[in-house]
Amino acid sequence: MAWRVVWVPGPGGWGSVPAEGVLGIRDLRTAVARIGLREGDPIYVRPDGKIEVGFLDFVRSAEFRGLEIETKRNYGTDYRLLLEYLWSRDVPWWQASERDLADFQEWRRRASSNPRRIGGTKWDREAAAFTKLFKWAGLDPLPVDSSRREDRAADAVSARVTWLTPRTWGLWSDVGLRGLLPDGSVTPEWSARTELRNTSFVQFMLSSGLRRQEGGSLLVFELPTQRLRYGRFCHGRVAAAATRSKNSRVFYASVESVGQVEAYVRSERAWAVQRAQEFGRYERLPLMKLVTKVTHGLKPKVRWVDRDGVEGEDELSGLDWRDRQWLFVEGPQGPEPAWLWLTEQGMPMLPDRWNGVFRTADLRCEEVLLTPKEREIGRDFRLPDVRGKSPWATPHSSRHSFALFMLILLNRLVESRFGLTAADRRDFALLFGDPWWLVKTLLGHSDVETTKRHYLNPVAHLQLESILASADRGEEEREQIEDVNSLFARLAEETRGIQDIDRMVEGAR
Repeated sequence: MAWRVVWVPGPGGWGSVPAEGVLGIRDLRTAVARIGLREGDPIYVRPDGKIEVGFLDFVRSAEFRGLEIETKRNYGTDYRLLLEYLWSRDVPWWQASERDLADFQEWRRRASSNPRRIGGTKWDREAAAFTKLFKWAGLDPLPVDSSRREDRAADAVSARVTWLTPRTWGLWSDVGLRGLLPDGSVTPEWSARTELRNTSFVQFMLSSGLRRQEGGSLLVFELPTQRLRYGRFCHGRVAAAATRSKNSRVFYASVESVGQVEAYVRSERAWAVQRAQEFGRYERLPLMKLVTKVTHGLKPKVRWVDRDGVEGEDELSGLDWRDRQWLFVEGPQGPEPAWLWLTEQGMPMLPDRWNGVFRTADLRCEEVLLTPKEREIGRDFRLPDVRGKSPWATPHSSRHSFALFMLILLNRLVESRFGLTAADRRDFALLFGDPWWLVKTLLGHSDVETTKRHYLNPVAHLQLESILASADRGEEEREQIEDVNSLFARLAEETRGIQDIDRMVEGAR
């Protein structure tokens, strides 16, 4: 038998408890809360059916509690595998040695008997999780230490970067989200019930560069409406609790993308809310906080009242996605979610559910753009020319693509539009910051080196400065600078990892 991990559910995820209770406990939710466990915390069940009580102390510790919910989920899964491995050796986890962890790394990464070996990047994440556990437990020496070179993988890469050029995003959206065929016709069996929601989300994320959790947990009254001076972009503010750095920041989105979101709010979203109200779904929710006022100023606050008439107030920037899903506003037909993106059932579309939307669109592109024989081979094992026929995206791909597009656009703006010499560019960078710094600010990174390392490593060899430095050319040459689509097409030809439509359309014909 194997170890199991059970995740503490949220307010709406407990379901019905048997009359006899669970393990003799009738009010399971209260009992779990009494011992200090929170939503998303893991509980480990040993092969003999008993709960690993000692591990609960770590789960309730400040070291684990301070992690993001997604990190908790990842680390929690990593711990289960380690516990299972140590159990097979009759070694309690609090007595693990350096030899045990070295053998575990060997088994995870290189053992021929392991059918699911992992790469260096995955091991480095696991090593970080184990280091946190063993440091908390006070083991000396540490069985594994992610700060030691010998405990890190030499073949780890900093990030999985996936870029699509602007027109390739158009192909991916048309085929994957709109159900179009390469000739522009619609597949007869295509269902478009959530088409506007999905396409407006993608365009908004491409325009803003927000992370999945940042853009996916927006409230209806957080959608940016204030335009910049020339009217092509709106600016809003992303809540600190939704960001990775826990620092609020300004973000920008095109007026066009915001308009698409507003169209979704008036149509698909309104229909989903109406249906949910008709079926009484909101009335059956375990928790509802009706927003009575949103204050303005440097630190906006949300004032609300619950079903029992209890009034409360929270700083808007301090509300994470778990708090936001229970906020409601008074709509034309009664209370409706304040959460911007809703499911067909009218319930909040939680951020991680966008993974499924993107995955479905990816598979749809494969179905349309690849032959049945080409689809028989898994994506990771396909030849490059086959893999290049069908675009493949994740929610984070929009952020990668935004970063690359903005970097190229800013380089062109600085170097070609203003006709700056090399000396002029140095002065411009001192006054206003270079394109790297500007993109770093838009992405919300704390260090510009993070921007360079995670987002632009695959094209570092291209030396974008030399590609785009038209200022060093003559005036006649400067007027012949490539347009953005042509430049992206050339980058895709010369650089691994950038998906462009030319090769995909040619392959589909």
